[in-house]
Amino acid sequence: MTPQELATSVVATLISMGSVVGGVAPLELAANVMATLSILLAGRNNIHTWWTGIVGCALFAWLFVQAKLYADVTLQAFFILSSVVGWWRWRGHVDAAPAPVTRASSRVVTTAAVVGAVAAVSYGGLLYHFTDAYAPYPDSAVLSFSVVGQWLLMQRRVESWPFWVLVNIIAVPLYYSRDLYLTSALYAVYLVNALVSWRHWWKLAQADDALPAAATA
Repeated sequence: MTPQELATSVVATLISMGSVVGGVAPLELAANVMATLSILLAGRNNIHTWWTGIVGCALFAWLFVQAKLYADVTLQAFFILSSVVGWWRWRGHVDAAPAPVTRASSRVVTTAAVVGAVAAVSYGGLLYHFTDAYAPYPDSAVLSFSVVGQWLLMQRRVESWPFWVLVNIIAVPLYYSRDLYLTSALYAVYLVNALVSWRHWWKLAQADDALPAAATA
């Protein structure tokens, strides 16, 4: 399926979901269309994940301001900046084979997990004491572990997907509690996509690891 066909399918599906859920604001619908397309393209190791993500994040930033999910607003700003960097880094492989998918060391993954947890508690505490943020600690966990996942994704690391699994598990009930029903439902879909993409990238990493061995055989 081409990116254009995938985009058409995503738009049609989300419009149908919005009709089922009912009362979905145009801003929420538009943000989810672009974000879903970006996430699906990331799972396919496709460079178009970056510009679609930039548009989706800008729309989500405004949506989360209205919902008083301020850590998510910060997260969208980070996503926009990191997407620009990721797009630039991936562009060198547009006319060639995609850059290889690789695995991070256990030390890198452990360090990233600890840093993410500390950041979630620290930022959540700031929001709790100095703002009227809703659910500051779960919201901050979504922020911190999304940053970790995005950092690993930019390097095409398999381990980016376990962190996205965690993010989606936290985000589904969080967004539902703020009456963002379409967003919550789609994050449940993103959870499934993260699991599928985790397996897909694992196979890609194994295939890339086998190439040097085959070349020297």
